[in-house]
Amino acid sequence: MQEKTVTGFSKLSKLGKIRWVAENFFSSPRQVVEELKSFWHEDEDQQRVLDAFSENTLSNFYLPYGVAPNFVINGRVYTVPMVIEESSVVAAASSAAKFWMSRGGFHAQVLSTKKLGQVHFSWEGDIQLLRDRFKELEQRLRRDAAPITANMEKRGGGILDIELLDMSLLEPNYHQLKVSFETCDSMGANFINSVLEEFGNSLQLFVEEHIDEDKPLEIIMAILSNFTPECLVRAWVECPVEELGNVCEGMEPAIFAEKFAKAVRIARIDPYRATTHNKGIFNGIDAVVLATGNDFRAIEAGGHTYAARDGQYRSLSSCEIKNDIFKFWIDIPLALGTVGGLTKLHPIARRSLELLGSPSATELMEVIAVTGLAQNFAAVRSLVTTGIQKGHMKMHLKNILNHLGATVGEMEDVIEHFEDRVVSFKAVREYLDLLRSGGLTYTAK
Repeated sequence: MQEKTVTGFSKLSKLGKIRWVAENFFSSPRQVVEELKSFWHEDEDQQRVLDAFSENTLSNFYLPYGVAPNFVINGRVYTVPMVIEESSVVAAASSAAKFWMSRGGFHAQVLSTKKLGQVHFSWEGDIQLLRDRFKELEQRLRRDAAPITANMEKRGGGILDIELLDMSLLEPNYHQLKVSFETCDSMGANFINSVLEEFGNSLQLFVEEHIDEDKPLEIIMAILSNFTPECLVRAWVECPVEELGNVCEGMEPAIFAEKFAKAVRIARIDPYRATTHNKGIFNGIDAVVLATGNDFRAIEAGGHTYAARDGQYRSLSSCEIKNDIFKFWIDIPLALGTVGGLTKLHPIARRSLELLGSPSATELMEVIAVTGLAQNFAAVRSLVTTGIQKGHMKMHLKNILNHLGATVGEMEDVIEHFEDRVVSFKAVREYLDLLRSGGLTYTAK
């Protein structure tokens, strides 16, 4: 066995990287090499594109790509692409979409599209001197960044506002430029970061030339923020309480509505519940973000920060019953793009956007917010009626059967057997053991 540290790993060929990993970390290296190679794309050109998305790429990691049909959003029908490995998520989103299709559908509105970035800097000088000449500084910043912003401005975007913030009460000599941007249909991370770095250079020179050359200004970092509370979208559903119908046998619509609203209020006041509640929302959001080649990690970070914006972590969704009208909604920041990055390079991301009708970034914000709300509605509906496990374990049944090595015929028999029974790993294993031992009559064809 060779040493498990390596020098110059990145310079090895792709096959060389695979062999080094296989020989140093696996008991059957030849099998591992062939297994990793088996997931390469059959089109070599396409595989080169996929390899370039990351570093030290060995293979491709597959996730299921599915769709949730029947989403009516602002009067338009969508079939929504979703990439997720968790059982029941796509089915739940589809169920919620179908439920609201006959009750007016989903509504969505983008409230604002500002994105933010910051230049963090230290300076021992008098910040008031910089404030006094801020208009002059702002003109310098915009002028120096003009070559970077020109193309974005042609598309209707660019730099919106620039603020000078004194943060020295929190950290000695710490200040920042807080900058807002409009990036149109691109997510805009590279654009924003390039502008901010140019701002940092210009700020240093401006202070040296016009304020105090004896107290140099130090740039700590220049970077966008993934907290974008002004890149905000609202999605909602509403209908008269009586139109909610028989959502669960034996439960009247009014009782369901009150129980549902209380469950959402609990997620507003209890961070333990809010965390799981919001995780369900992101089951839907992340799945569409991934399918369209956007950055789910940035979306999650911004969403969770927004959920704690008043100092306590809370539910992202809200519910009220007023004048016998049931209303359920979500406000969430979503910094997305439909041009640039993986949205054009990844073949399935391109198809996902085509499936959605080649949406603008704002339209995609609406679709994704609605999907998160639909997922949340389905989850809370299950929780306050039948319980979450009944539907979840039904969808998880095939995973259990694959884990137990069931044949196609055995799967058919087990699925039929558990059609009206509670699914659990223990129950499935015991039934499958009986089937295999001859203790049951085999019914599947």
